[in-house]
Amino acid sequence: MPRAFQPFTPEHLYAVLAGAVVIALLILLGRMGGRRRLCAAWVLAFTNLAAYPLGQAAWLSLAADKSLDNLIPFHLCDIAAITGGFALLTRNHLLATLTYFWGLAATIQGLLTPAITVGFPHWPFIMFFVHHFVIVGTALYLPIVEGWRPKTPLWRSPVEVFLWSLAYLAFAMTVNRLLGTNFGFAAGPPPNPSLIDHLGPWPWYLLAMAGIGLVLYFLLALPFAGRRAARGGR
Repeated sequence: MPRAFQPFTPEHLYAVLAGAVVIALLILLGRMGGRRRLCAAWVLAFTNLAAYPLGQAAWLSLAADKSLDNLIPFHLCDIAAITGGFALLTRNHLLATLTYFWGLAATIQGLLTPAITVGFPHWPFIMFFVHHFVIVGTALYLPIVEGWRPKTPLWRSPVEVFLWSLAYLAFAMTVNRLLGTNFGFAAGPPPNPSLIDHLGPWPWYLLAMAGIGLVLYFLLALPFAGRRAARGGR
């Protein structure tokens, strides 16, 4: 049996530190411009798009939890990895916007309180952190290196992403009801301790999550106040 993952242990903290260092190096590489920037963008794009199939190989390589929750890419972070990969390849403004807000408002929570059951050095553990860190890295890379900006007026992008988030929640709840899954943790909290544990019982914690998400979206838009913002998508 694979060794169980325990949050806030040295292996968890080392994984977070290693991921942060790699992302910082990729952003620095991108800031150098030229071929280095292209290389950094391609590494991030490829890793985003490869995260799901590699994650599947990781789960299938072990006698681990093979529930549909781990086999279908319907978690928000699965979708954020796809938007991140194609945002880098296409420079599509909507995809970049979703990646920025979802990556920094939601995926970071997954790194702090991982919903994972197996520990290091097993492949699912490694791929979990690769998957989540590449989303966060892309969310930072897009504004810092690629020059992405939210739309004007400044409230517009947070509201748009909030509406997309509500659409995702409705989708996740429908799939969960049909398949007995827990995508988006819309049917119950994750197995490991998380912020959701402090937001009340189901379904009330969903309202709290939506409210927190909206506040975080507006806070994430504040660094762009007074800067040139995008007026439309690409």
